[in-house]
Amino acid sequence: MSFDHIAVLGAGAWGTALANQAAHAGRRVTLWARDPAKVATMAASRSNPKLPEARLDDRIKVTATLAEISNADAILLVVPAQELRSVARQLASQLPSGTPVIACAKGIERSTCKFMTEVIEESAPGMRPAILSGPSFAADVARGLPTAVTLAAHDETLAAALAEALGSRMFRPYQSTDVRGVEIGGAAKNVLAIAAGIVAGRGLGASAAAALTTRGFAELGRFGKAHGARPETLSGLSGLGDLILTCSGSQSRNFSLGIALGRGCTPEAAHTATVLAEGAFTASVLRQMAQAREVEMPICAAVAAIVEERANIDQAIESLLMRPVGQE
Repeated sequence: MSFDHIAVLGAGAWGTALANQAAHAGRRVTLWARDPAKVATMAASRSNPKLPEARLDDRIKVTATLAEISNADAILLVVPAQELRSVARQLASQLPSGTPVIACAKGIERSTCKFMTEVIEESAPGMRPAILSGPSFAADVARGLPTAVTLAAHDETLAAALAEALGSRMFRPYQSTDVRGVEIGGAAKNVLAIAAGIVAGRGLGASAAAALTTRGFAELGRFGKAHGARPETLSGLSGLGDLILTCSGSQSRNFSLGIALGRGCTPEAAHTATVLAEGAFTASVLRQMAQAREVEMPICAAVAAIVEERANIDQAIESLLMRPVGQE
């Protein structure tokens, strides 16, 4: 398979970092943003205000015209999870059948309880969905720091070819066919990162942070098992690896949201004070999906209760501390 032309849809920090990475890997890249004014600014300055440390590679063409991605060999769909369906629908009329479309959002669609590749399958029939996820901050990738992620597709040959096309010495995508496991790791860890941020913002200490991350990983594992994910995927880069990064990194949007909540901000004020945090949208749907399959996820349920303003921080912490002590 030849992937000489990569289109990246979404010119935020992560989309820009991935566009640069694809260019550094030797690909011709088209970076799409829906705002023509933003496109004009980026094209003229060869930079993105959301990622000022990274100059756009000369092989990247910035555009607001969706038709310009119609001859791309593969698509990186780097838009928020709750917006992915609408963009995927627009893609359906622009791309030939069989084009790989790689979701780079870590979330679950709230209105349908669908994972990102399911949304692509429904919204852009005939495309070949894949998922890219793992422990990665846009700024690190933009600076050329060593980063490893997971790229999963149902077809092992396709996953390997995409990983080869996007990879380089400093950016290493590991291939997988466990699409659902990769999606679950990315979605659940965002919710758990909010909980970790609350612990930090409340000043509950390093011991509490370690306990929460460990017990949170157990929740992720139970949810993954109920949905057919492989244990090795959940304990790999896109599961445990991403959880460790997001629950401890100050660059994490979800962790930052949790810190704001832990310091006493209301959910509305915390949202205003931080950049988009996917976990805030995923918490409620994750709780619903866990209940539907009778999966015990008390930490994620507590985050959902806080975000939905059904409980305050102290009530949520008390509910966790009052749970019966059982076997690990």
